[in-house]
Amino acid sequence: MKIEMGESLFYSWLRHVKECHVVQTNWKPSSSWQLQNEEELQRFMKATDEHFRNKYGYGVYKNNSLSQLLMQAEIDAIGICLSENGAEIYAVDVAFHESGLNYGDHRETVTRVTKKMIRTALCLIGYFSMIKSEIIFAAPKVHNAILCDLEPCISDLNALFLENGYHFTARIIANDDFNDIVLKPILIASDGVSDTSELFMRGYQLVKMFGDEPRSTRQRSTIMANSKALSTDTLSELKIGKIAQTLLREALESGKVDDEEISLMLTKEYSKNVFGIDFPLLVLANEECDSVRYYAKPLIIKGVQYRLCSQWFEVSANNDRPFLLAWLKENGGPAIINEN
Repeated sequence: MKIEMGESLFYSWLRHVKECHVVQTNWKPSSSWQLQNEEELQRFMKATDEHFRNKYGYGVYKNNSLSQLLMQAEIDAIGICLSENGAEIYAVDVAFHESGLNYGDHRETVTRVTKKMIRTALCLIGYFSMIKSEIIFAAPKVHNAILCDLEPCISDLNALFLENGYHFTARIIANDDFNDIVLKPILIASDGVSDTSELFMRGYQLVKMFGDEPRSTRQRSTIMANSKALSTDTLSELKIGKIAQTLLREALESGKVDDEEISLMLTKEYSKNVFGIDFPLLVLANEECDSVRYYAKPLIIKGVQYRLCSQWFEVSANNDRPFLLAWLKENGGPAIINEN
């Protein structure tokens, strides 16, 4: 079976950064599936065809019918994230062209990427009946000239989604963003992952096994997930629970937090005031506690085992993220670089 490294990377990214409960690579529709919302799909296909043809001169569909377009569809990685607010889908196409994204000439490249993203939207509407999704095209290297032409197309596509009542977001992840939004977050999330099916993660862990060699120190400093400088873009991709499990855990286990503050972290009042959470940040691992409120994996601070609170939220009515990032900034967490 052919394995693509880009697909493996996004399989792990969807699982561990976006925390999707169901992830599949190389998703294709089946001819036996019942297509939903066909009239709506035809209408949206016509609207997008007219828009991109009239505004840019792009023949996105090249006379393909809706059925032809859908049966040609293949999404490199698709993830479904379930929550009390419903389900959200992340659909990713990834292209790794070492010399830069290229599907022929400049114009053809822009047209094909636009077509891929529209086709993905049509699949989500027709087979999942989804109106809340993120549609991503990712490539580690895209020439600026192509990006300059792609970005207005993606902006127009998002406007068309909104006009038609779809809560879809189309986005391009390329160049430095690929590093900040994909690679760095997945390296942060790699600790403790031992699934042998995740080839990108296993490859990275193999490199880390030899990371203590002096000759590699400088190289490692540029890619290690626990670098003392992380961009706001990198952190924005990580859910608050993942930040707590990785960066907060690392800061606590470093032994740099004084004993008095560790004692205060065992209290509900201090934890609420400093971290915004409703339970003590730490409990001793050998003491009884409400286990569903704490991560199972213990952390060790100066030889003592504790369990870390898992009750982190980032909704408008209860947002713990600014509390956690503020504490990390003041107590040896990563420096946060605003790149917006």
